[in-house]
Amino acid sequence: MIYIHIPFCKQKCSYCNFHFSTSLNFKDEMIAAMKKEIFLRKDELQNKNLQSLYFGGGTPSILSGDEIKFLIDEVLKYFNFNSDIEITLEANPDDLDKNFLKSLSDSPVNRLSIGTQSFFDEDLKLMNRAHNASDAEGSIKRAQDFGFENLSIDLIYGSPTSNLEIWKENLKKTIALEVPHISSYALTVEPKTALENWISKGKVISPKEEEQNKEFYYMIDFLKDHDFEHYEISNFAKPGFHSRHNSAYWKYNEYLGIGPSAHSYNGFDVRSWNVANNQQYIKKLSSNLLAKEEEVLSQEDQFNEMIMIGLRTTWGVDLESLKNKFSEQILEKFTAEIKNKLNDGILKIENNHLKIPEKHWFMADGIASDLFLV
Repeated sequence: MIYIHIPFCKQKCSYCNFHFSTSLNFKDEMIAAMKKEIFLRKDELQNKNLQSLYFGGGTPSILSGDEIKFLIDEVLKYFNFNSDIEITLEANPDDLDKNFLKSLSDSPVNRLSIGTQSFFDEDLKLMNRAHNASDAEGSIKRAQDFGFENLSIDLIYGSPTSNLEIWKENLKKTIALEVPHISSYALTVEPKTALENWISKGKVISPKEEEQNKEFYYMIDFLKDHDFEHYEISNFAKPGFHSRHNSAYWKYNEYLGIGPSAHSYNGFDVRSWNVANNQQYIKKLSSNLLAKEEEVLSQEDQFNEMIMIGLRTTWGVDLESLKNKFSEQILEKFTAEIKNKLNDGILKIENNHLKIPEKHWFMADGIASDLFLV
């Protein structure tokens, strides 16, 4: 699978610490640099038959339809697309007007991930989103009118401007709009964000973990009652609508990341990442040089990543894969670490896969970190 990071946004959301720029002055140079990187890295993937191509960001929908098609065509020069490839474009509701959707409908893009976040204006203002509640609903309906059935929306719960009743209304609206995939995240206070600054100055109250916990478990029950499968801590899908791209990542498959700050993994023991600086990225690629660093993952690093990623999913960690991949010393320590958690019901083993029972998923990151090798 291939991930393309589009490092531009109209404005900075209050909670976001991803890499992007609000200046489009060097957009053409960035697209040219991405073209060059695709060429220079054309031999990296073992399997050239792509099951997934994903445009993330930033805000990929800030590009024109022609620019998106140009990048897809560049990938097609060096990689083959499976006949049923999933091509996802992350999009903001305010970008999804009729002209842009018409352009997308004439392109190979067949899945949209819409950054809805909330259907309430007060939430959206706190998050400093560029769209309003009307845009949030209208963009989904317009996308469906243009034939996009494979839709995902992002929703954020646990905001200081929200509560359980508002959260229930967000979920009801999502069901009424017949969206088949939902990615939902608790509002977190990241370092060096506007939200962190507002909270430190007392302008905004800090999100309450107890309230987020309550809204998380309400969401699980509500979406299950409406035939959604909870296949990863933050992801829910109707049957047949799992994110192929994210699922491959969670199953520890090989992937290639294009664009500033994008990460890549060779499927074994090497991870690399591009510089998180637009000008440095463009300058390197203009000289036919890759703007990336890489590291060889130690056995401990690989083990920790497999535990962290696997325990976030409904399928869990494949114990047979651990047995085949890691030394007896690592496995002995792991077996000792999980013993008490198995006895306490915090972990369970099903079909030779280690899992966290769903009732403990809200604490999954902490449970996984207890098992890390240090």
